[in-house]
Amino acid sequence: MAVAAILAGPADFAGWRQAARGLVAAGLAPAQVEWRVAGDAPGLFGDAPPPAAPEHPGRFTVPRAFMSLAEVAIRHSDPERFALLYGLLWRLQNGEAALMQVATDPAVARAEAMAKAVRRDAHKMHAFLRFRQVETEAGTRHVAWFEPEHHIEEAEADFFVRRFASLRWTIVTPRRTVGWDGESLSLGPGGNRADVPPDDAVEPLWRAYYGAIFNPARVKPNAMRAEMPRKYWRNMPETFEIPRLLAEAPQRVREMVARGGAAPNPQPQRAIHVPPQAPMGQPIAAPRVEGAMDLLDTARDPSLALADLRQELLGRGDWPDWASRATQPVLGEGPVGAPLLFVGEQPGDEEDIQGRPFVGPAGRLFNRAMDAAGLPRDAAYVTNAVKHFKFTPTGKRRLHQSPDAGDITYYRPFLLREIGLVAPKLVVALGATALQALTGKKLPVMKSRGTVITGLDGHQIFATVHPSYLLRIPDEEGQAREFARFVEDLKAAGQQVA
Repeated sequence: MAVAAILAGPADFAGWRQAARGLVAAGLAPAQVEWRVAGDAPGLFGDAPPPAAPEHPGRFTVPRAFMSLAEVAIRHSDPERFALLYGLLWRLQNGEAALMQVATDPAVARAEAMAKAVRRDAHKMHAFLRFRQVETEAGTRHVAWFEPEHHIEEAEADFFVRRFASLRWTIVTPRRTVGWDGESLSLGPGGNRADVPPDDAVEPLWRAYYGAIFNPARVKPNAMRAEMPRKYWRNMPETFEIPRLLAEAPQRVREMVARGGAAPNPQPQRAIHVPPQAPMGQPIAAPRVEGAMDLLDTARDPSLALADLRQELLGRGDWPDWASRATQPVLGEGPVGAPLLFVGEQPGDEEDIQGRPFVGPAGRLFNRAMDAAGLPRDAAYVTNAVKHFKFTPTGKRRLHQSPDAGDITYYRPFLLREIGLVAPKLVVALGATALQALTGKKLPVMKSRGTVITGLDGHQIFATVHPSYLLRIPDEEGQAREFARFVEDLKAAGQQVA
């Protein structure tokens, strides 16, 4: 028996889910099912309808990780996405219940890659879509043109409703048109770039603002093009200023040097040690504007932007109360573009003094494990979720104190920007604090260990223990056993990016 499963739309997750339940209940293997979207030409199996889902199905449990992954991956433009997801579901229901924990499985990895691409496309839509103001008989309407790579229009409409709830707007794409009238959302057929006006009265102001905040000393054209591909430039009025700003950049830099750089604001009552590797004398980054700095970071040399990130943290006046007792903030260390980025909990006593991460006992054990796993330590980037050493003073000693949820939340924006600038292929969470910082959830480390989880910013997170866990094991035999297991985790993480 072979059937055709026909979905109402290219991202019809509800329809796919209902059809898949009926197919699994009927015992139809993936090779017996052809997935199509309504309107597609009939395929090999014609229009033989699939069996309906049973009215009272038996036990049918699906891991939450699979459903979360499928709901995003189904928006990918790959025509085989429906079959891929059904193949995973079939295996989950036929003897491979732990399949989603096998990050190296080709089908799991492919679905994860699809979901990552969809999330990145959504990020581009949020960042690079620009509305133009149009006067109509019904009043002012804001219209924008965007060309998504995947089927994200309907899923991302809620983002724009929340952000621009008081406006009447329309987003036109080649496949769909999404409209909001201030009360309800409407979906229609796609349109053309010509349906959207090329500019409006506000555009000169926006272009002037962009020119004013453009920093000629941080120009990195290759990074700009990588993060903001040219296909989006025609949607964004500020990009028309880029050729002129790039041409003027050398002269503006010479003028800045002639005037001299501004010194950072003094920080009285704080003994700040600046490690040798932290470049000083660079222009200080502007105060953080939520959302804007993430985009500006990408247009600068990542190494210099990382140095500016540290200076920005130094200049903040709203540190957690305990942070002022620390010697200095400690950001990460390693090459930009490192394939593996490791996130620990927080600096320890030695890290706080030296201003470098992973140089204490746990760091030395980590280095030994990296060597055993065949991973060059100097090719990885290491950092911590919390950037100051939190401790309880007891006489001459400073006893480590675990950060709480508020501490993790405070430092999370710095961590996520740091990861974005390094741009690793895989982020490795070392312990519970790192895992919570990266995912926004309290996840049990031992249950998550060895699995790949999608983080808050869309990065893939590989979970394992913190090396300090090994130091707390009382017997040598247990230490040796857990060290070997930790090394295997590092090897598995390395295989993910090989």
